[in-house]
Amino acid sequence: YRCKKKKEKKKKEEKEEEEEKEEEEEEEEEEEKKKKKKKKKKKKKKKKKKKKKKKKEEEEEEK
Repeated sequence: YRCKKKKEKKKKEEKEEEEEKEEEEEEEEEEEKKKKKKKKKKKKKKKKKKKKKKKKEEEEEEK
């Protein structure tokens, strides 16, 4: 009886550990996604700046 309980307890602990690991991995993935999104946003901003600069140059040429 005691042996069986120990085994069950061990199984339960292992399962919990597995779940914790999975959760951590998911969190890491989320972090990665956020970082990527931030990088993308930065890139977009740069593009906008370039466009503005181009526009300014064109306007100056027209003058």
